[in-house]
Amino acid sequence: MQYRKFGKIDWQPSALGFGCMRLPIKDGKAENIDQDKVNVMIHRAYEAGVNYFDTAWGYHGGMSEPALGKALSGGLRNKVRVATKSPVWLINEPGDFDRLLDEQLTRLQTDHVDLYLLHALNRGSWMDRVLKHDVIKRAEAARADGRIRRLGFSFHDNLRTFKQIVDYYDKWDFCQIQYNYMDTTVQAGTEGLKYAASKGLGVVIMEPLLGGKLAMDLPATRPLWASASRKASPADWALQWLWNQPEVSVVLSGMSTLEQVEQNIASAERSGIGTLTAADNELIMKVCDVVNGLSPIPCTRCEYCLPCPNGVNIPRNFDAYNKALMFDALADSRNEYKYWIPDENKAEQCIQCDECLSKCPQKIAISTWMPVVGEVLGLGREYVKSV
Repeated sequence: MQYRKFGKIDWQPSALGFGCMRLPIKDGKAENIDQDKVNVMIHRAYEAGVNYFDTAWGYHGGMSEPALGKALSGGLRNKVRVATKSPVWLINEPGDFDRLLDEQLTRLQTDHVDLYLLHALNRGSWMDRVLKHDVIKRAEAARADGRIRRLGFSFHDNLRTFKQIVDYYDKWDFCQIQYNYMDTTVQAGTEGLKYAASKGLGVVIMEPLLGGKLAMDLPATRPLWASASRKASPADWALQWLWNQPEVSVVLSGMSTLEQVEQNIASAERSGIGTLTAADNELIMKVCDVVNGLSPIPCTRCEYCLPCPNGVNIPRNFDAYNKALMFDALADSRNEYKYWIPDENKAEQCIQCDECLSKCPQKIAISTWMPVVGEVLGLGREYVKSV
């Protein structure tokens, strides 16, 4: 296993982190986790050198933390680092932070969390939950009494908000961002990755395969992958692209089978900074261009259209809509729209003022597309490729 730098902390995490959001289940029910399979998978990952295990309050309907706690009981717990997350959306008064944390410790069968994150921060939850209820002060107290060891946050919003959160508190230990070769300008993006690393934060990567989409064998990209001198699966290419970057501390992968564990271990073992050639990186960018070419809306995410006077995050709405077709993943895009795009930034906020039209270099009919995006992703209307 390869190990990497984790910000200013004197500890090296494994290049691969075990994400516990997509564990094997029984009867198709997310909360009915197959504990026997989980035990085998987690023990195998540990044997291969994985020392970072990530979960959260709400994963698998609240059953992921107990499953990880069971898998690590019997001697493994103190040999690895456990990361879990405070469900800040459930914090309605200051005391809720400690109540939730104590419940998580019980679920995990432990007296401390090694790496504790404020979960899924965006501008709304930052202002209305974290700041309003003095959550950082509560977290500092928990760090002082030993219930948590390191404090960070996971993030789903724009670059500006990301930098504001990083800069607000000078004792963040790490952060977790969505990042992959298709999302270099989405949410925190490459600039956010480098910014956090420059501030001494460890940077944990989630969605390295874009929810599994970058592992797909797409007919449109198959000839490009086949032309490479280095033969590897699309998933391995995506992972190596991340590990090639020095600012990346850990790449999380949500694994559902022992086969996936073995594949990811093999990828991590041959990973390293500078292992991809210039030709390799050029190939990945060509793949990215081909996939982007499948988009019905030719948005390049330049953000010239922003800020929208009514708060619509135009590029993010278009990105979710495009990925539904690019990866045949309409359900995923609807889920992203519902849960991860804040209400005040959704397409339905568009009042068709047309202020953005003259600013768009691609001459996209933004005010025509926005109601369609809102209806398709938010209301379940049939997907359309043109307007």
